[in-house]
Amino acid sequence: VQLQASGGGLVQAGGSLRLSCAASGRTFSSYVMGWFRQAPGKEREFVAAISWSGGSTYYADSVKGRFTISRDNAKNTLYLQMNSLKPEDTAVYYCAAADGTLKTVIDRQIGFWGQGTQVTVSS
Repeated sequence: VQLQASGGGLVQAGGSLRLSCAASGRTFSSYVMGWFRQAPGKEREFVAAISWSGGSTYYADSVKGRFTISRDNAKNTLYLQMNSLKPEDTAVYYCAAADGTLKTVIDRQIGFWGQGTQVTVSS
């Protein structure tokens, strides 16, 4: 599967953004999906994961209660709604697809990565 992330941009602290990740191929619905981010000088970190059906989700503590991951299998699209953004959320955000469970994504056993979209939060 090929992944194309979009929706990043510059936003003030406290604002919102919605990221999208469009997937090509007919097997999108069979993958567990996730979002990761990488800030300058830091390692890529897990943000959120969602099961193939969308019925189960998991979040990093740093974004819990502020970010919401969702998917539309009919549109082959993954989303990340980001609210109450903070300057420390500034990073390149990547979508990812994996075979397996939520833990597969959390453990970074990723099969496919998107190209990343920049999110910058100003204070």
